[in-house]
Amino acid sequence: MQSGVAMSHRELGQLSLGDHLIVRRGSGPQFLKRIGALLDWAALEGIVGRLHQSSHGAPSYPPLVMLKAMLLQQWYGLSDPQTEEALSDRLSFRSFCGFALHDRVPDHSTIQRFRNALGAAGLDRQVFAAVNRQLDGRGLILRQGTLLDATLIAAAVRPPAKPSEPQPPGLDGAAPSKLVKSKHDPEAEWTRKGGKLHFGYKGHVGVDKRSGLIRRALLTGASVNDTVPADQLICGDEAAVYADAAYHTHQRERELTARGVAAHLMRRGNKHHPLSQADKDRNTAIGKHRGPVEQVFGRTKTSYRWARARCRGLMRNTTHFLLLCTAMNLKRMIVLCAP
Repeated sequence: MQSGVAMSHRELGQLSLGDHLIVRRGSGPQFLKRIGALLDWAALEGIVGRLHQSSHGAPSYPPLVMLKAMLLQQWYGLSDPQTEEALSDRLSFRSFCGFALHDRVPDHSTIQRFRNALGAAGLDRQVFAAVNRQLDGRGLILRQGTLLDATLIAAAVRPPAKPSEPQPPGLDGAAPSKLVKSKHDPEAEWTRKGGKLHFGYKGHVGVDKRSGLIRRALLTGASVNDTVPADQLICGDEAAVYADAAYHTHQRERELTARGVAAHLMRRGNKHHPLSQADKDRNTAIGKHRGPVEQVFGRTKTSYRWARARCRGLMRNTTHFLLLCTAMNLKRMIVLCAP
């Protein structure tokens, strides 16, 4: 972020007649043109415009240009070197970001540094929130309910040796009794799910029930139980909250009800208090409403290629997760705004 010395940004050349003719003849993705037209980019530029890519030497690339490159990276599931190559070769990418044919594009290390700076300044979350405000301004966030869920993401590094001590009995998601850290990514964690051990992180979301837009998103180590960050995913203005049994507590149910929010939280039985048939029927009914949140994670791991973390450390992976959620919401905006 800017401090002390004012700095200039790199001047990108204006598109020539040749640029316009080539881009016009190209068969680039229509959704890039739609997003370019529908989004108020000036609002995002006001957020990221304070970032400077280099503290001395050559001028940096305009932050809004770099942010657009970050979004392209998410939509196409590209690594930093792949993003550099695509910006060099694909006319639709150059046009979306504002590069003329003769402009040099940022290399992969510049892309990485910008993403790290975005997260270090806390602007990743501000961009996510600003895009959601624009979506809300278009009436796309319906507030009929918030769907809570979480998914495990394997760490970018190879897992260390698995915990050797016997695992304590308990619920899925309970942390192993002996945590084995990785020296390459000490913030990645072990957890157990479905009787298997997993090493990495956990993405948590709150999704708008009817629109499928992600309203809240955060990342934790894998060992954090789903219920711990749940209250941070509840927006407070929704009519209802839908979640599986991992999120159910009597206190949360009482608090939601007191605020006038319908608490559709699945219930969990145990050997002392098994579920009644009414509870089972209620759980089944709640489960039928949770489809959109399952679809969100399905897309992150297939279309967006986020089955495995791409970065090391919680902060860097959080930035990637927030950019991913922002990109998904923008792509969803095109569907919701379709005539």
